Amino acid sequence: MRASVVGFSYGFRPGRKAHDALGALWEGIMGRRKVSWVLDMDIRDFFGTISHQWMLRFLEHRIADPRILRLVRKWLRAGVSEEGEWSRTEVGTPQGAVISLLLANVYLHYVLDEWVWRQTQATGDVIIVRYADDAVMGFQHRYEGERFLKELTKRMKAFGLALHPEKTRLIEFGRFAGENRSRRGEGKPETFDFLGFTHICGKIRGTGGFVVKRVTIAKRMRNKLRSVKESLMRMRHAPIVFQGRWVRSLVQGYMNYHAMRGNLQRMQQFRKEVARHWLQALRRRSQRHRITWEFFTVILDYWIPQPRVLVLCPDARFYARYPR
Repeated sequence: MRASVVGFSYGFRPGRKAHDALGALWEGIMGRRKVSWVLDMDIRDFFGTISHQWMLRFLEHRIADPRILRLVRKWLRAGVSEEGEWSRTEVGTPQGAVISLLLANVYLHYVLDEWVWRQTQATGDVIIVRYADDAVMGFQHRYEGERFLKELTKRMKAFGLALHPEKTRLIEFGRFAGENRSRRGEGKPETFDFLGFTHICGKIRGTGGFVVKRVTIAKRMRNKLRSVKESLMRMRHAPIVFQGRWVRSLVQGYMNYHAMRGNLQRMQQFRKEVARHWLQALRRRSQRHRITWEFFTVILDYWIPQPRVLVLCPDARFYARYPR
């Protein structure tokens, strides 16, 4: 099965990471392809609406052993346990099961990846990058994007799936999107989110050339900071060394994924907010003594790393893996 998986599928595959998918998308928009419209797809409750019948039919294309198919059938019908009560599942994959990710990839491989629409009906350039159930497509022409979206909606329905009507959007995005919208008297090009980053039509400082800017999704960062605040308040009475190790691990792990070129300002903001929540938690340890900012700065500089670029440039990562 692995040998037949298409190249633009990145989710939950050995040797392929989310950064690889981000690099492929960046190169698809910035490279030789003439992408002017982007389709941001969102499948409504994908893992909960997968058809068991279609899943087994897809697996039968590659698996001939009836014992394996019988085992998969048992996995699919494992049911859901909520508040001590078990209920049978007729659709969807098992909640929390590792195999759910593999089965989901198989399902979309046949529903979306193997669909030959873009090879047989598209006249302009078309790109696609998929990570599990999160997919983004780029089109050269608007009418082809609209036609594809219409036909994709029908195809999803045939396999028991549905696109989210509010989160699925076809937007003008690309090298000439800003100029075209300005000429029509419209605002800046819209943005879209993919794998934790908001993608923005930007300009290179100095030359004014086009570049796809990527910054951490603001809503997700706020939710993360809220979780960090609650955790620091719970452990405020623990030794500072224990807290420092936890904070360093958290911030370093967050930056390992998000600290890429063009996103350092957002990373500096994340570090600043974590420091503020930590200081507030330490000051709540006692009503008699308050930690001054000067004293806390020494702790901060020792435990929390400064933001720097940790993620390889998308074009360098892409061509290192797929040389021309």
